[in-house]
Amino acid sequence: MEAWIEWARGPVFWAALTFMVLGLIRRVAITVWEAARALRRAGDKDIPALQVLSATLKWLVPVDRLGNRPLLSLTTVVFHVSIILVPLFLAGHIALWEPVLGFAWPAMPNYLATALTLAAMVSALALLVERVASRATRTLGRFQDYALPLVVAVPFASGFLLMHPGLNPFSHEATFFGHVMSANLVLVLIPVTKLSHIVLLPATQLVSELAWHFPPDAGSRVAVALNKESEPI
Repeated sequence: MEAWIEWARGPVFWAALTFMVLGLIRRVAITVWEAARALRRAGDKDIPALQVLSATLKWLVPVDRLGNRPLLSLTTVVFHVSIILVPLFLAGHIALWEPVLGFAWPAMPNYLATALTLAAMVSALALLVERVASRATRTLGRFQDYALPLVVAVPFASGFLLMHPGLNPFSHEATFFGHVMSANLVLVLIPVTKLSHIVLLPATQLVSELAWHFPPDAGSRVAVALNKESEPI
């Protein structure tokens, strides 16, 4: 099992990390290219930068949106905060990166890591239940909308068992292997699923704004496409 763990921590991890980085670079490059293309073709090139920045910050810190669907919104915020902070600031993870990067950064206390790990698992299950229970979400939802929270929760669940061996019904080696491989799977899924919004979210409002700045001949092209060019507007 030790050899399998080293394989998962070594070649598989670096392959997954490389795939994630290159995949995210590709997604960002496509987004920038399409945004620039939309701006070049826009009839109105006046982009309200301050308004876009304000809208972006509101989406990144959605405090004012908790009133619409408070339970779902709060669950989503807790889920995102937990899955971002724990991998970055867990002492064990920092110790693994220090020999590679040559420096370390402050780690969160173990009690906080435990609390956020539990929050990640509970909020992942809550998101699944809320999405299944909502008729609107079921109508628009795709398979990944239900599967991703559970897939993301697996490395947190296995990590929790590693942090609390007294509660672990499995062997340490098997749990460690499952933890590393499930984390590798998440890395691979990030650039090819909705998880890519970890880097694309800041550009969402800009892209949405550009989408409303139609090319000068957009109306006539739509009319031709609908075979209604002879009808009055």
